[in-house]
Parts: sequence; structure tokens; C-alpha cells
Amino acid sequence: MIVDERMTTFINSLDSGNPEYLNELEREALDNLVPIVRKDMQAYLKFMMYQCKPTKILEVGTAVGFSALLMSEYAPEAHITTIENYEKRIPIARQNFEKNGKADRITLLEGDAMEILPTLEGTFDFIFMDAAKGQYINFLPQILRLMPVGGILVSDNVLQDGEIIESKYAVVRRDRTIHTRMRDYLYELKHNDELTTVILPVGDGITVSVKNEKD
Repeated sequence: MIVDERMTTFINSLDSGNPEYLNELEREALDNLVPIVRKDMQAYLKFMMYQCKPTKILEVGTAVGFSALLMSEYAPEAHITTIENYEKRIPIARQNFEKNGKADRITLLEGDAMEILPTLEGTFDFIFMDAAKGQYINFLPQILRLMPVGGILVSDNVLQDGEIIESKYAVVRRDRTIHTRMRDYLYELKHNDELTTVILPVGDGITVSVKNEKD
């Protein structure tokens, strides 16, 4: 936890909740150990959908489709393009979109985001990054290309349950590459002249970036 667990539990207890189909999907995902956005991140995404009213959303990392369905629910005018590389989850996500009547508003692209992102055209007013954490820094050049001035980028799980503040030598060896790349990603977001970024202790840590006008 990066925020006191009692405080997080209290804040989450005040949430008004989601439609039952999302609650059911959340339970199924948790029962099957599929990572989905945490309760406080769900609340934040709902707020951003109401606040930003996006019409074109890009999501990098579909999993079983929970967050895409969540955003679709609270941004009813938006079309969502979502990318997933894990073959076992792709048919589950498609089934969830079809079963809940959102297949016409959510386009699922199958494959490696590093290969798919360069093929996308136009811009997306809201981008949600929730894929392989070690790849965020590699995705960023294409993400910037796809953002209009004023576009929003939200990146999830950037504080790695608090381990991000530790020396890489204090992190389990298998996680050191991800740790280093995430630190590089956070530094780039905070120092890139094209972006203004805030880091927030929501869920497992998020960044919210807006693309600036060029001087």
C-alpha cells in the first residue's frame, strides 16, 4: 500500500458503486487473479470521464475488458480503442464487450502495442496506459504522437506498491529492469516540455499528463 490502508478503505466505502454487470465482472476477475483497476482508480476514471467528456479514448492494456467497459459506461459518447497482447484474455474481453452491448463502441486490437501504436491515425483526447509497466517508457513516443494539445494521458501502477522509492538493489532482482524503466518514465513525464504531469497516490500510483501547446 502507498496510502494508509484504513484511509483507503474508508474512502472506498463512500463510493456509490457501479452497475451490477461491472460488479460481476470485477468479482470474476478477482476470483481468477486477473489484475484490474482498483476501487479508488475506478472512482478516478469515472470522475475523469464526467470531467473530460472524451469522444475518442485509447487504452493500452485491455485484460478482460473491465476498465474499457467502465470508461464506456461513464463516457457514453466515446468510442474506445483498446490494445491487448495476451492471447488468453482477448476472447474473454471480446465476449464481455458483446455480452454487455458495447461491442459497437469498443474496438479491440490484438497484438503488441509497440507494433500497433505506430499504425494508429488521428488523435485520442484521453489515453489510459495500463499495460506492461516496463514498456511505458517505450510506448511514450507514439503516445505523444497520438495526443492532441489538451489531450490527457493517465498511466496506472506507476509507484509499484511503494517500491519505486527504493534503490534498485533493494528490489527483487527480477523486478529491477521494470523498476529502472518506471523511474525513467516518471522522470520523462515530469521533464518533457510537451507535457505537464502530476503524480498522484491513487491506487498503486498514477500520473496524469496534459499535452501542452507548443511555444
